[in-house]
Amino acid sequence: MAFLSIENYLTLLPDIQNSPDRSMWLHYDAEADTLYVNFRHPSIAVDSDLTDDDVIIRYDEQNEIVGYTILHVGQRAAGKAASA
Repeated sequence: MAFLSIENYLTLLPDIQNSPDRSMWLHYDAEADTLYVNFRHPSIAVDSDLTDDDVIIRYDEQNEIVGYTILHVGQRAAGKAASA
């Protein structure tokens, strides 16, 4: 299995440090082309908002963000690679 260079993962560090529990779990569903980003485990949401760029922001009962669901990830990555 091929992995990205470590530098790409290190760019996540500021976001992880600023996350509620200083933790982040990522799961990519290839069939749905969706990336799940969770800041808690388990990540239980009671509400959500869909942004204009197809990102679902998930909230807990205190209205704090518990994670993101990013749709069309493969298309986004392909577009980013093409513009690089």
